[in-house]
Amino acid sequence: MAARSLERFLPDEAATTRLGEDLAMAVKPGDVLLLDGDLGAGKSTLARGLIRALAGDPWHEVPSPTFTLVQSYDTPVPVHHFDLYRLSSSEELQELGFDEAVASGVALVEWPERAAGAMPAASLRLAIEHEGDGRRVIISGDGQAFDRVARSLAMRDFLISADFGEARRARFTGDASARGYETVSPEGRASLVLMNSPRLVLGPPVRDGKPYAEIAHTAQTVAAFVAIDRALAAGGVTVPGIVAQDLDQGFLLLEHLGTGAFLDPEGKPIAERYAAAAELLAMIHGKHWDARLEAAPGVVHQVPPFDRDAMMIEVDLLVDWYVPAVTGAPASGALRDGYHAAWNAVFDRLADKQYGLVLRDYHSPNIIWRADKKGFDRLGIVDFQDALIGPVAYDVASLGMDARVTVSPEIEHDTVNAYVAARHAAGSFDEAAFRESYAIMAAQRNSKILGIFVRLDRRDGKPQYLKHLPRIRDYLHRALAHPVLAELRDFYRDNRLLEEFDT
Repeated sequence: MAARSLERFLPDEAATTRLGEDLAMAVKPGDVLLLDGDLGAGKSTLARGLIRALAGDPWHEVPSPTFTLVQSYDTPVPVHHFDLYRLSSSEELQELGFDEAVASGVALVEWPERAAGAMPAASLRLAIEHEGDGRRVIISGDGQAFDRVARSLAMRDFLISADFGEARRARFTGDASARGYETVSPEGRASLVLMNSPRLVLGPPVRDGKPYAEIAHTAQTVAAFVAIDRALAAGGVTVPGIVAQDLDQGFLLLEHLGTGAFLDPEGKPIAERYAAAAELLAMIHGKHWDARLEAAPGVVHQVPPFDRDAMMIEVDLLVDWYVPAVTGAPASGALRDGYHAAWNAVFDRLADKQYGLVLRDYHSPNIIWRADKKGFDRLGIVDFQDALIGPVAYDVASLGMDARVTVSPEIEHDTVNAYVAARHAAGSFDEAAFRESYAIMAAQRNSKILGIFVRLDRRDGKPQYLKHLPRIRDYLHRALAHPVLAELRDFYRDNRLLEEFDT
């Protein structure tokens, strides 16, 4: 396959540094960037910009590797900066630990022609030439590394179009999805958040000719975030203001709601904050929300229903992933049939059980505590693009049984009670029906999460999620203790669906 290419004109040193920053937002371990150019072409300036951006420090010391031949940096994505000008043969490259460097991080290679035969075929080549008072860079290559770099440069173009072209970019955070986030720091202006949300890649069909994401009603484009963001803001919920948007490419420039942790400094829940978050949920659930929401003129997002197919495909993650991890073999057909029958009997009980807007991921990673604000404005909500219309108790279970932090039974109890009290205060409220729905949706959510966290390990190479499994099993035990779930609890027990396994 022929290499693809793109090019940039860099009028000055600052533009060269910004290109290094743009590359830093795209690189991953295993990437090799070959920096071609004469002496003084700007290779070291480009490398320095990349390394400092990964270090998160614009003044980070980056010495030239001319005499050491390689300089390594323990940045969040490790970088190994090679200068092969003094290399006498490609055999010397292995003595420098080149293969190990590529395996552990990103390799930046100046004068790569000195060991051309040893460079990986998937390397990206950056040819830098003087042009007038500036430089022209041609980036060529193929595969995922080129795609990532091309998208990062498109994000810079998006910033330019929004009048933030010279702002500094830095890696911010991500989640278990394909979305990525950066902080954007314009000179003399407040920091913003840049969301990179490419169109969801649908997987293979898993049921009735449909992929998992379609059945589970996962948002496929960034328009869902925009539409729900605007609706929530109009409804009195503190969400990021949208500064600029490109719905076609999946780029959003958002207000930065702050960095206030919802948890205490040790990562433990604070009862009063969970109660406040529950009261905000009560306000949201007490409102009527249209299912058709506008993201832009002529662009309407239809909020999907949290229907039985979506609930079932989610709980199936437990038998698809958790059961094989426990037993060492796929779940049998008989187990699946019994599992579906047990869950269908439970889902039958959800009819008319307080349906409304379900934010779906309402828990500590997605709530920002703003101590300097008052009332509901103390809570900034940042992740809701997968919102559905369904049993609102799901959101309360998401908060009260927070998947990323151990919520004691006492704090869970107080959180749920704060929600119930707020709903009662707002008007007529069927508490018994809510508590039944809460138990059902808590069991549904935690069954799903057991499967998701194993899938993240086994399929996606993210073993860090396995540490949460004991907590999720405990939450599931709590949910199944409700009398309405007695038969489901017996099925889980009889079929060893909550057994631990060697991670």
